[in-house]
Amino acid sequence: MHKYFTSILVLFFVFQGFGQQKKDSTDYKTAYGIRLGIDLSKPILGLIDKNYSGFEVVADYRLRKNMYLAAEIGNESNTTTDDYFATTAKGSYAKVGVNINAYQNWLDMNNEILVGFRYAFSNFDQTLNSYTINTGSDYFPGDLNSVGATSTDLKAHWAELVLGVKAETLKNLYLGFSISYNILFSVDDPQGFKTLYVPGFNRVFESKTGFGFNYTISYTIPFFKK
Repeated sequence: MHKYFTSILVLFFVFQGFGQQKKDSTDYKTAYGIRLGIDLSKPILGLIDKNYSGFEVVADYRLRKNMYLAAEIGNESNTTTDDYFATTAKGSYAKVGVNINAYQNWLDMNNEILVGFRYAFSNFDQTLNSYTINTGSDYFPGDLNSVGATSTDLKAHWAELVLGVKAETLKNLYLGFSISYNILFSVDDPQGFKTLYVPGFNRVFESKTGFGFNYTISYTIPFFKK
C-alpha cells in the first residue's frame, strides 16, 4: 500500500510540473497598433456652458509593452469674464509626449494606469469683448465699453504631467480618464491686456500653473501582435 501511495504522489507531481511548465510557456500576445479616440468631456461641457466650445482627438502608438507615444490635437473657444473686462480666446493646440503603463496586466488583459509627460503649444486669437474703467470706487465703477479688438496669431508653450487610467471595456475599445498638472513656459499677451485663457491649457493664473482633465473613448487598430 505504501509503495502504491508513493507511486501516485510521484505521478501527481510529475503531471503537475508538466502542466505548470505548459501554462508558463503559453504565449499571450498583445496587440501593437494605433489607438484613436475623442475627448467626451469637451462637447459635454459645451452643452452645459454656453461660453465654451471645444473638440479634441486623442491618439497613441505602442512602442514597447508598457510605453506609448501619445498625442492630443484640439480646438477650443472660451469666453472669460474678469472683474473689469471680458475676453474670448479661440484657437487650436497640440500636445505630444509619452505614456508609461504602471499597471501589471494579468494574462491577456490590456488595462492601464498611466503616467505621462507632454510638451504642448497653442496658436490662438484673443478678442477684447468689453472692459470696465476702474476708478477705485464702488460708487463709480465706470462705463462698460464693448470694443471688439482682436489680437491674432498669439502663441503659448507649456508642459504637462499626466496621470490617468484606461480600461478595455470591449475588445480593443477603451474608456479612459486623466488629469494633468500644467506649467506654462511662455504666452503672448494682446496689446493692452493680459491673456486669461489659452486653448488647451485652460485658465491662466499668475502662478503660470493649472490643471486639465479629459474623459476619452478610443479604439485600437491593431497592426500586429507580439
